[in-house]
Amino acid sequence: MEKEVLIKIRGIKKIYQMGTQQVRALNGVDLEIRKNEYVAIMGPSGSGKSTLMNLLGCLDTPTEGTYILNGTDVSQMRDDQLAEVRNKEIGFVFQSFNLLPRYNALNNVALPLIYAGLPRADREREAKRALTNVDLEDRMDHKPNELSGGQKQRVALARAMVNNPSIILADEPTGNLDTKTSLDIMELFEQIYSKGNTIIIVTHEEDIARYARRVVRLRDGLVESDQLNGNPVFNNS
Repeated sequence: MEKEVLIKIRGIKKIYQMGTQQVRALNGVDLEIRKNEYVAIMGPSGSGKSTLMNLLGCLDTPTEGTYILNGTDVSQMRDDQLAEVRNKEIGFVFQSFNLLPRYNALNNVALPLIYAGLPRADREREAKRALTNVDLEDRMDHKPNELSGGQKQRVALARAMVNNPSIILADEPTGNLDTKTSLDIMELFEQIYSKGNTIIIVTHEEDIARYARRVVRLRDGLVESDQLNGNPVFNNS
């Protein structure tokens, strides 16, 4: 049985006005991503991958084209509507972790649940569960400056997962990590994927893209290639 389409974008264009010049970041992108796909988006600087990530993450809207996310057209939503979609549908993981320095790990992970309106006891329970799933049950009371880079990214992963989102969207998730820690984090992504989650990783690193099952390459604001990755690093059996 074919998996349900989660993301469907058609004719997506994004044009930025820079003074008197127009910059065409995306020139008419078509893309479909189904539930429980593991996709890497790659491309050189200026290819449009960051712009596409912002659109997929509902951080921006296209100049032209349509974006259907989980059955909802989000192409021309207002900022407040996009914020609601982001909190419900998308878990973000960033290169710079984006943790609040004054909050401990537990409170950082619970943040999306505050926006979702969950009572405090429920927030704490779900945040503890998410941190346990990334093997950080012994670091819940630690603030970001008391954690290693790998531990910070695990907190970020727990925060991304705590709302049970439709998509995990990761932007260069190993960019600030050493090789061994990067491998540990990518193995965590593999575990998340194996549980049925949809993962989209934006990266310029070929060795990180190898973990994905499909690689979409952009160039000059267009999809240059879209191929299944025949050599995943982990066996998903």
